[in-house]
Amino acid sequence: MKAIGFRTSLPITEKDSFIEFETDIPAPAGRDLLVKIKAISVNPVDFKIRQNSAKDTVLETPKIIGWDAVGIVEATGSEASLFKKGDEVFYAGDITRSGSNAEYQLVDERIVGRRPRRLSDAEAAAMPLTALTAWEALFDRIRLHEKDRGKSVLILGGAGGVGSIAIQIAKKIAGLTVIATASRPETVAWCKKMGADVVVDHRHLVEAVRNAGFPYTDFILDFVDTNAYWDAMADLIKPQGHIVSITGSSTPVALNKLKSKSVTFSWELMYTRSSFQTEDMQEQHKILNQVANLLDNGTLVTTLSTTLHGLTANTLKEAHRLQESGKAIGKTVILY
Repeated sequence: MKAIGFRTSLPITEKDSFIEFETDIPAPAGRDLLVKIKAISVNPVDFKIRQNSAKDTVLETPKIIGWDAVGIVEATGSEASLFKKGDEVFYAGDITRSGSNAEYQLVDERIVGRRPRRLSDAEAAAMPLTALTAWEALFDRIRLHEKDRGKSVLILGGAGGVGSIAIQIAKKIAGLTVIATASRPETVAWCKKMGADVVVDHRHLVEAVRNAGFPYTDFILDFVDTNAYWDAMADLIKPQGHIVSITGSSTPVALNKLKSKSVTFSWELMYTRSSFQTEDMQEQHKILNQVANLLDNGTLVTTLSTTLHGLTANTLKEAHRLQESGKAIGKTVILY
């Protein structure tokens, strides 16, 4: 099969930052599915791993990355029971395994959902990783309940891939009042299109949120930079509120700034369940099926904004350049 990978971490402008090569089609075992891929999407995690996973080394076998895909089940492992050959699926994969930048991929069926029927391949490929991340942040980390409907959530990075679907899930499923951050006219318009009640400028965050009529917000979702916005989040979060971040931290987080308000802080990483083979790993299968139903009935809409064509090194380079620019809106998809 054809695959795109890299042997060493290089700037995306370098000729060999991605290379095309041939490798064997893998065989499924256990609960694995062998999926023939039709479309993928590219996320910030892709370029971060490309930049850091092969520094100061040259890999003997090129590393294949990529974690969003739509495709058709070609074969199943002996223990697989959720899907069969011919089923159309979508998923965000497992960061510990070979990725989706290839014609075929093995993926554990417990983190796979049925493909939304009403969406095109490109529209569907945009959704798995970001939808899982936003869903887990709201319902597994904050643990929202019916009693929380009407409360407020501040979403940092509203026009990004995760922010775009988080706005929709928070508004349409959780019933929250959504405040999203954006600074350019096109990103402001996108956040409003996704359903944000209020859009504020992240460059003057505390002032902008309060000028919009929110002295505090019940919840904060950080999809941008924990360290850069920590003081603002500590200021804006309501007493007994909850902050969730997906971005990691280059320096220790000053949790003591949350103590007087008894605020809860959580990390969210979509790959935790698959990386550690947690007992509830199959929850991602259930979440993706719920998301597919919500996309099919029109409650949620795709966050696709850019479609590239062809499984080539050049299309991967273009997608990574766009992600690295920090100006991507919604999701970027490569249609095979």
